[in-house]
Amino acid sequence: MSDPATSQDLRPAGSLLPVMEAFGTVQGEGAFTGQAAWFIRLGGCDVGCTWCDVKESWDAAAHPVRSVDDLVAEALEQPARIAVITGGEPAMHELGPLTHALRAAGFRTHIETSGAHPLSGEWHWICFSPKKFRAPLPEIYDRADELKVIVYNRHDLDWASGHASRVRSGCLLYLQPEWDRREVVMPLITAQVQAHPQWRISLQTHKYLGIP
Repeated sequence: MSDPATSQDLRPAGSLLPVMEAFGTVQGEGAFTGQAAWFIRLGGCDVGCTWCDVKESWDAAAHPVRSVDDLVAEALEQPARIAVITGGEPAMHELGPLTHALRAAGFRTHIETSGAHPLSGEWHWICFSPKKFRAPLPEIYDRADELKVIVYNRHDLDWASGHASRVRSGCLLYLQPEWDRREVVMPLITAQVQAHPQWRISLQTHKYLGIP
């Protein structure tokens, strides 16, 4: 398995992006769970989560470079009008051209990011999912619409509370079990949500359903 991509700037082109995969599915996590969406998974990540389930996305050079025009044309071939940009760590790239083109074509633009890189582009929805392996930048807290913390053990609950204290008012708060630890941590998450009802539970429902 490749090591995480280095923190070198991956932004120069903008209209050309390394794409691991693009596919239609149903959003399985967070605030838009259950809604049809088109996912664009970009290559490149220097966060390096040990439990990452898409480590093959880390090396940007391992994935074909595609144009924004090509990506939008492909997205328009299906009816969903939510486009989710994910990774890897998508914020490593200049995303202004992609989001501008998607919005012009009638899509809502959503991003899933660790917050470890400056955010470019125009977004209808920002899912901020901080990771312990690389600290997020301070400016992400005021922009996040959704805070989604992956829970691997009990200590992650206190860690999540620290991030929740920094996001803007109105940001939705989610605790999500790490998939391979879900049976262990779900009782902890359930108790935390019952005691602190500002939090909600997010599940990777797409994995339960057996869809991408």
